[in-house]
Amino acid sequence: MRSLRAEVILALSFFQMNNWKKIKRPGWGLLPIFIFLAMWEAIVRLNLMPGQLLLPPFSVVIREFFELTSTGVLTQNFFHSLVRVLIGFCAGSVAGLIVGILMGWKKVLNDTFSPIISLLYPIPALGWLPLLMLWIGINEALPIVIIFICSFFPICYNTTAGIKGVNRNFVQVARTLGAPDPRILLTIVLPLALPSIFTGLRLEAGMAWRVIIAAEMVAIPTGIGALLMRAESLIRVDIIIVCLMVLSLMCLSFEKFFQYLEERITGKWTGHVDS
Repeated sequence: MRSLRAEVILALSFFQMNNWKKIKRPGWGLLPIFIFLAMWEAIVRLNLMPGQLLLPPFSVVIREFFELTSTGVLTQNFFHSLVRVLIGFCAGSVAGLIVGILMGWKKVLNDTFSPIISLLYPIPALGWLPLLMLWIGINEALPIVIIFICSFFPICYNTTAGIKGVNRNFVQVARTLGAPDPRILLTIVLPLALPSIFTGLRLEAGMAWRVIIAAEMVAIPTGIGALLMRAESLIRVDIIIVCLMVLSLMCLSFEKFFQYLEERITGKWTGHVDS
């Protein structure tokens, strides 16, 4: 009797899990967002929150988004920010990967550069802004260098940690079988270190957008950050929210891109990707 009851409970649990998997579609996670936006619209429209000027309805924000897009104001400023992020992030990522690989693979290089990296890594990227404004001036190079610094140190650290965390028994076995060090690095060490490397890339892809907005707000006359500051001076809360929405979407998009890339590349080892 007990075994039958256990089998029934197990069958019901399995049935419920399968049904839940069917219900949990990709669009299911959008429901809380729609509810939040509907509540936002209703609260402001019904004057349940004092000071409508400080929080416009969501429909007004969407209307302003299309207005800024049609006039080219949002498109031009977004393009400036996007170019700066791509240049700075790609340059910082490549440099961080190269230095991180060398430090993780060669102990002498790690002992040489690790104290310097450890000393500079805790400094926030925006902490360099006053010094860089004096060194290179207020120009297009300034936000790019800030993003380079923001991307370089975390990716270098994660790459070094990922390579050093690889089981050295694999390396010893490969060397025993006669494999040269460059081949071991490319075919064994780097693939096993990819999860840690992609973690750094994924986190810093979103952080690059946060940094560029702050840099543009302080010193650059173009870009999403500059548009946000102009909207603040005009008390245009709708434009401010539009800029924040664009920032949020770009941070999420960049992070999801590297998450997807990680799953596609490392899925055959981790089993996260469906066959």
